[in-house]
Amino acid sequence: MKKSMENLKTSKLTGGRRHPLRSRKKCEINRFPNEALVGEQITITRRTRGKNLKTSVKTINSVNLVIGSKIKKVKILKVLENDTNSDYKRRGVITKGAILETEEGKCRVISRPGQHGVVNALLLK
Repeated sequence: MKKSMENLKTSKLTGGRRHPLRSRKKCEINRFPNEALVGEQITITRRTRGKNLKTSVKTINSVNLVIGSKIKKVKILKVLENDTNSDYKRRGVITKGAILETEEGKCRVISRPGQHGVVNALLLK
């Protein structure tokens, strides 16, 4: 008699129950993804493993744009494309690789706003 893959996780072949060796540590608990949106700047700082701090962007209205060898802070107008998720373009979520429309023109995000706490981008030609 074959058991489905779901039952193999919760029960043994003999029918006995499987008990976890230990519960999850605080550093192993998953969190909801932090999706950066366009709006007035709001950042979140949370404690990570080793008493380090991780800053993430909740909403942001400007981007650090690299133009040649200079860096300029430019206002974000809207999210044009996002290949990470087809739903992100409609919702206006900023992730690494997203293409934004700014006052200077189109740019591609090269930082991870949910992990780094800033939005850095390269100007597209």
